[in-house]
Amino acid sequence: MLKNNDSLSVNTTARGALLVALALAATGSARAEGKGTDDTSRFSDKPAPLDLATFPQRPPPLLELGDKFLSTGNLQKGYTLPTGEVISPNFWVFGSDRTAIQTFDNGGGAKTRVTEWANRLDLFGNLQFSPTERILVGFRPVDQALPNGSSAFSGYRFEPTATHGPQEAFSATPRTLFFEGELGEMFPRLDDHDRKNFDYGFAVGRQPLTLQDGIMANDNSVDMFSLTRNSVVIPGGSTLRISGLVAAGQIERPNYSNANVANGKDKGAILTGIDMAADFPVSTLEADLLYESGSHGGDAFYAGLGSIQRIGKLNTTFRVNTSVALEPDLQQRVTSGTLVTMQLSYTLPGSQDLVYLDGFVGIDRFSSADRDPSAGGPLGNLGILNAAVGLGQYGAPISNQADRAAGAALGYQLFFGELHRTQLIFEVGGRASTGHPNLLRQQAAEGIGARFQQAFGRRFILILDTFGVNRDTASAAVGGRVEWLTKF
Repeated sequence: MLKNNDSLSVNTTARGALLVALALAATGSARAEGKGTDDTSRFSDKPAPLDLATFPQRPPPLLELGDKFLSTGNLQKGYTLPTGEVISPNFWVFGSDRTAIQTFDNGGGAKTRVTEWANRLDLFGNLQFSPTERILVGFRPVDQALPNGSSAFSGYRFEPTATHGPQEAFSATPRTLFFEGELGEMFPRLDDHDRKNFDYGFAVGRQPLTLQDGIMANDNSVDMFSLTRNSVVIPGGSTLRISGLVAAGQIERPNYSNANVANGKDKGAILTGIDMAADFPVSTLEADLLYESGSHGGDAFYAGLGSIQRIGKLNTTFRVNTSVALEPDLQQRVTSGTLVTMQLSYTLPGSQDLVYLDGFVGIDRFSSADRDPSAGGPLGNLGILNAAVGLGQYGAPISNQADRAAGAALGYQLFFGELHRTQLIFEVGGRASTGHPNLLRQQAAEGIGARFQQAFGRRFILILDTFGVNRDTASAAVGGRVEWLTKF
């Protein structure tokens, strides 16, 4: 004899089984009705094959030993190390080649106009042991850094006449040479069940350093050790990445005491700091704190805060960077100041065309902690009029230094073709001095620039640049260039 609660359980089970049977019958009926019809809302019974007709073929690197990079097929058999890690060594060689004919007149007359053929080759060798461990070595064999803080590029100089002729600037010194890995993957036996959070990444050697989108630091060749902890859960956010770093070689700092020396190596400088980035529902925040001790004075403290988010239909980025000189030095390798930057962009409805507005305010004399001479000043990411091309003696059309100045750039980027292989940018911009207008770093200017880019095949890009700038303390500056970029 069933109790009341037992009877209720049986009835509930029976009703559940009846509902499942009805659902299965309805599904089968719907499939039967849809099979062989033109019902577009129905999923096919057969799996669709890969659509390779419209998918571009993989451009392989210059050299591949071991597994193919981003290719299909079976992976090679791995090797188990005494630490317990399984590695599958691969070696890939890749890079890019840039060659350009360009002329740049900064408004100082024919003696200051530079017309040249310049070249730059970035060549990398990547020895990959596993997805988290590798050794990367990089060379720039046809250009070299000069003692005065500038760079020389192989090619041919047409003008000025004082330096007319072939230019040779060959170098066999590695610009990049570092090892990076993750402790938890390298020593898996220390935590067989992955409960102790040994997932710390690290990198040691000559490597790039970019902080605050290149404003606080922008150097491709720094001797540094860094330790990173990823995916730290924080209240109100999804993840936090935090890195500690120590750099003690190849640090390049501004030289404000000599107008002919842009940046120079401070061989005894030591840079220590912390770099953080966290994702929140409405924004991604980046924060950096650095302390730099110079070889002969020039100690400094640097702080930066960045915020990246969408506000309505606008993509926005706001950054505040500050440098504080803790002690004076004869070369003025550090100065105190604050730089506030803003970047807004909006995608036009019904197209992929982009309108952007970049602006900045430089309070006093902000200086970066480390900056490669070819990277230009801290405003290099604020539009094409402020950007340094990093090839030859072609400079930024408008000064990309931020000393006691304010400015903005308004641009329109057009995309053509289904794959956007043709792009065109128009930009107008200017800056006004808030200090001494007779200084090059602070002079007022306004100008217009354009850039055209066209992709050919899978490896080639044609780039055309031109500009015209009116400067208050000099004649009008004009320039143009044609570049052929090859990626391999």
